[in-house]
Amino acid sequence: MENLPSSRTETTLPVKVTESDQNETYNPFEHRKISHPTTDFETLIHFVKGCVGSGILSMPLAFSNAGLWFGLVATFTVGFICTYCVHILVKCAHILCKRAQIPSLDYAGIAETAFLVGHKSLRKWSNISRTCVKLFLILYLIGTCCVYVVLVASSIKQVIEVISNIQLNIRLYILMLLFPLILSNLVRRLKYLVWYSFIANILMGIGLGITLYYILTDLPPTTTQYAIASVFDWPMFFGTVIFAIEGMGVVMSLENNMKNPTHFIGCPGVLNIGMAFVVTLYATFGFLGFLKYGAATEGSITLNLPVEDRLAQSVKLMIALSIFLTYSLQFYVPVDIFWENVRGYFKQHLNLAEYVVRIGLVTLTIVIAIIVPNLGPFISLIGAVSLSTLGIMFPAIIETIAYWNDPGLGYFYWRLIKNSFLLIFGVIGFITGSYVSIVEIIATTT
Repeated sequence: MENLPSSRTETTLPVKVTESDQNETYNPFEHRKISHPTTDFETLIHFVKGCVGSGILSMPLAFSNAGLWFGLVATFTVGFICTYCVHILVKCAHILCKRAQIPSLDYAGIAETAFLVGHKSLRKWSNISRTCVKLFLILYLIGTCCVYVVLVASSIKQVIEVISNIQLNIRLYILMLLFPLILSNLVRRLKYLVWYSFIANILMGIGLGITLYYILTDLPPTTTQYAIASVFDWPMFFGTVIFAIEGMGVVMSLENNMKNPTHFIGCPGVLNIGMAFVVTLYATFGFLGFLKYGAATEGSITLNLPVEDRLAQSVKLMIALSIFLTYSLQFYVPVDIFWENVRGYFKQHLNLAEYVVRIGLVTLTIVIAIIVPNLGPFISLIGAVSLSTLGIMFPAIIETIAYWNDPGLGYFYWRLIKNSFLLIFGVIGFITGSYVSIVEIIATTT
């Protein structure tokens, strides 16, 4: 899933926090000062825009690791779990904002506040919890940038090989992207990236439309593909799907800027409508893409388009340029988080230091992409490591802590039991997805 760049949210916690609500009448929504709040419809548009990105190109590959019909059912199942976890995270944010008397919280702030207002024995872990969330956010976003680099290089490689018959290693194409990416990511202000987003959205929309045309042309019957894959391939499916549809990097910034934040998780609510549309779109694209290309499906479905077809080659270039521009938008968030935490070490020449940090992080993504140029396992690894934690495990832990004393864990401790299952599901996805992805990466790079 794409993440809408946003300036960091400062969280100011009260000096003294009690175990119960300090003020039952405190309404955090009344204390939010937003100069230009978004309506429900505007938030929905932002949500869909943040979700529908390059992740959709990997959905047919996910289905190849699950099977045609099992993949369809499992995609909606994973989508439901991810949506539910977002629900509980946002609900916890509302409870914690009221309890700590804070107008709004970002994801890291939610984790920190949960531990601060929880049992006294947990308060010493508040800083660690905040750091862990930030760390996994950085890992996820930097990893996503690495995926973008590999995808752009792979697309350019295919086009150049058709035009000139020049055969070069994919790693050389990745290295060639270093200087252009450094230049484009020296832009430090988000408002100057608006045109990046505008052009990228247009190119992505056109590219996806033409790609869907190729997929639907001479589509074979459903009996030509296997209904369910080997259970040993499921971890790759899990990692790829959760990478594509998980939305933890964007939901809190959207909810914090809404005119009516209670409508975000209401019924039907912005979240439910947006996730229903996104998951259906991703499932449809994955289903049709795998039905068309079967086991030969590439890490990005655009790489399966006809090699000699000029229209298909233009699609690859459009998608490559779109993702190249999206890299800068995606890169803005991790570099902002990273710089926020290291700027204190620089006493002077802050502008120069920030440029050095930006160049260093861009170079890091290039180096990682050169080491791991296999797109499929790389995507699965990022999903398994970062999003199993951010999307499933952390929300379950946060809700358990936030609800422990007040309002409570429910009859027969149903919240504790439910969150235990979510935690087990997340841990299994983390371990199996990481193991299978790493084994696949080693096998394809040695």
